[in-house]
Amino acid sequence: MFQLDDKFLQDIGLGGLPDDQKRAFLQHIYEELELRVGTRLSEGLSDQQLEEFEKIIDRDQGVIENWLNEHVQDYTNDEVFKRMQAALKLEPTDPVLKAEFVATKWLEVNRPDYRDVVKAVLDELKGEIMANKDAILGGIAQNEADAQGGSQQPPVSS
Repeated sequence: MFQLDDKFLQDIGLGGLPDDQKRAFLQHIYEELELRVGTRLSEGLSDQQLEEFEKIIDRDQGVIENWLNEHVQDYTNDEVFKRMQAALKLEPTDPVLKAEFVATKWLEVNRPDYRDVVKAVLDELKGEIMANKDAILGGIAQNEADAQGGSQQPPVSS
């Protein structure tokens, strides 16, 4: 799908960020993307659906097991499950793996357009970042100068 990494930063014109700023910036982008995607995906869902998904995200094992029993009894043979298991390197019974799988499958059932939503939101966010690239880079440079004591204001005379 997409990766928030050095290539992503280069694609949006921020490949020159100092290494110590890259991780923090990528984490900020991930959190913003997660918030915006969640907001967009929640549009049109019922309160019951939102509550169920929240419990899945919070790893409520009862809700997860019930959802699997109702929708994907043979989940360990599901191709998505197998790919997730290989990527996460977890045992098939691991609760984290099951929760991630159920969250993904829940979205496929309840918001089959979720991949399109993620792509649209990511594209919007990339556009915003690229439009403000100079300000972002300038703000980071100013913060570094301030941290090094290089941005001292001239004395104010009265």
